[in-house]
Formats: sequence, C-alpha cells, structure tokens
Amino acid sequence: MELDHLTVFVRSYTTSKPFYVEALAPLGLALLLDWPDEHRAYFGRPGKPSSLWLVESELAGRLEIALTADDVGVVHSFYGTAIAAGGRAGWEPGVRPEYNREYYSAQVFDFDGNSLEAVFRGEATPAVLQRPAAA
Repeated sequence: MELDHLTVFVRSYTTSKPFYVEALAPLGLALLLDWPDEHRAYFGRPGKPSSLWLVESELAGRLEIALTADDVGVVHSFYGTAIAAGGRAGWEPGVRPEYNREYYSAQVFDFDGNSLEAVFRGEATPAVLQRPAAA
C-alpha cells in the first residue's frame, strides 16, 4: 500500500512549522509549499508530489507517524535534529526487538503530542547497535 499524503494537525502552524522543517530534513523531506494565510505547509521530496501536510486544527495531537529512513545513521540524525528543534523524546535510536531484530527506530513527539518515528528496516551491525544516541 502506498499513501499519497498524510495530514498532521497542529495547534499552531507558526510554532510547529519550524520544528517540522528541521525534524523532517534528515529524512529527505523539505518544505515544498507554504500557505501562511491558510496555516498550511506541505512537505515532500523535491521534484515529487508533497507527502506530509501540516495543518493548523483543533484535532492536533492525535497522530502517530512512522517514516522510512535510508539507514541507521538517518535514524540518529532525525532523532538528534528533532530533539534539538524542541521535540520531546519518545525513545532513543535502537533496535526494537519487540517488533523484530531488523526494526531500528527512534521516536519523538512534536509540541502537540503527535508521535514521529524514523524507521530503518534492515540488518544493523553490532557497532551501530552500541552507538550512543544523539541528544
């Protein structure tokens, strides 16, 4: 199944947009379209249709998103960048054996409580598994 786009509802477009610009960059998602008057921002990969829409709404804080990372380094970069941008830690980068030994991820929460997770599915080397998480 492929998704065309996903809408993330936030309480404040003005507060949340800079966080998402920073947090999504390690995953290759950039701000593609921005309508400040409508309190909307659309993110995606340059040259491709937008894929994540940020919209100010009273429905904020009820979403869990897991986005694909190209490798474990991207998971670490996502986590460190998102925390530095003001996100709240969910879990640090690492293998989630409760899912399987090839599920390497990190989770952060935005200002409204929406969960953002970066996931790499593949074999992680022992050296990577011992690598300390970026703060």
